[in-house]
Amino acid sequence: MTRLKMKTIRELNETDLKDRLSQLRSELTKLRVEGSKGTLRKESGKLRPLRRDIARILTRLNEMRKQ
Repeated sequence: MTRLKMKTIRELNETDLKDRLSQLRSELTKLRVEGSKGTLRKESGKLRPLRRDIARILTRLNEMRKQ
């Protein structure tokens, strides 16, 4: 997946954000399992951007709830 920018996140509705959030969380879980096995070599740089994308989506969902 590509990096998400706040501009594109703001254009999505709540259901799309929740779907994207579940996809990112499952991908992060998969990468963490590979890391614990020791088979995570090339994708080790994907963990931090994934965590940040998840944080951006959660921030947007919280903004939407407060409105």
